[in-house]
Amino acid sequence: MDSRIILEKKQLDITLDRLCHELIERLGDFKDTAFIGMQPRGVFLSRRIKEKIISITGIQNFLYGELDISFYRDDYRRGHEQIVPSELKIDFTVEGKKIVLIDDVLYTGRSIRAALDALTDFGRPEKVELLVLIDRKYSRDLPIQANYVGMSVDTRTHDKVKVEWKENGKKDVVHMVTN
Repeated sequence: MDSRIILEKKQLDITLDRLCHELIERLGDFKDTAFIGMQPRGVFLSRRIKEKIISITGIQNFLYGELDISFYRDDYRRGHEQIVPSELKIDFTVEGKKIVLIDDVLYTGRSIRAALDALTDFGRPEKVELLVLIDRKYSRDLPIQANYVGMSVDTRTHDKVKVEWKENGKKDVVHMVTN
């Protein structure tokens, strides 16, 4: 296996700043907007986005949550590992809100579909947008695309994109692993 770095810490910081400025430009003061990080890996990105938006704008009272999609996945009964859901971290209704779903890597689109299903348990949003750090082009199983993209990469089916965060004991870096 070959691994190469596609985003180092400095590039990652610049990318996150750009994504935050795009959000601020498009959504303004975030009134009636909620940011929702997808468990498990999207929460590291969503927490960073939240911190940077607070730092840039000073706005602290926007809605933020974390969504566990474990039981909404179309493959959850196929594995041999027991699924343990994470703690519920959405304490508001999404009814009539603009939602920005946040995940680290967009690949087949199946996790996003599961998140959309899970989101409806909290109400009917006015609009749902998607923010991803890495968009793996040419690999969709479902017709899903991101509104905000940190970086688009061309990948083959057997390639993997691994995002590491200092928050989970590693360093901030994104790798492309090829066979």
